[in-house]
Amino acid sequence: MLARRTSRRLITASVTIAVLALGGCTGSDDDTKSASATGPSVIAPGKPGEAAETLSAADAAEQRSDDDTPNSADFDYARMMIEHHTQAIVMTELAPKQASSTPVKRLAERISASQGPEVETMKAWLKNHGGDKKSEGHHHDVMPGMATEAQLKTLRAAKGKAFDELFLKLMITHHSGAVTMATDVLSQGNNIQVGEMADDVIAQQTAEISRMRAM
Repeated sequence: MLARRTSRRLITASVTIAVLALGGCTGSDDDTKSASATGPSVIAPGKPGEAAETLSAADAAEQRSDDDTPNSADFDYARMMIEHHTQAIVMTELAPKQASSTPVKRLAERISASQGPEVETMKAWLKNHGGDKKSEGHHHDVMPGMATEAQLKTLRAAKGKAFDELFLKLMITHHSGAVTMATDVLSQGNNIQVGEMADDVIAQQTAEISRMRAM
């Protein structure tokens, strides 16, 4: 995502310099009349190995606009992360009655409070981009960090300190998987909003991993 944004800024800067340079040149009366009618021409840098292209100001502005059309990686990320977050919320719902540690209970509450709204945001994003109509089921082995049914069964049966230890162990793995998925979509996806959501997941869950390891 950072590479895409940097590239866009470089292209914009190059185009701006070209416009300023051309704007300072003088030409014939006919050229002046034409420029006043259509605006200055713009030399747009070509892709590596390609020659520069002369465009009208309007065409250059259109090409400079960010194209963040979602691709398959963006859709897959949103669909899978909804399921991933949902499992984390299910795990946190056990903490109030089964955990013995107050810090663990508070951590579970924070995870639920943050990931619940994130699920709704991703569902809304899918709906706005038509992805909710193309939803596909994903197996747990596709998503890193997901707890198995056997692990969830053991967690549901655990109480007190045993619950605290297993909860932290499973949630550290769960968060690490989410960070992996978010990192992948930053390099493979194209949509700016998805990239921003992935950035938030990396920042928040990396910090929570550190807290849980300290516990």
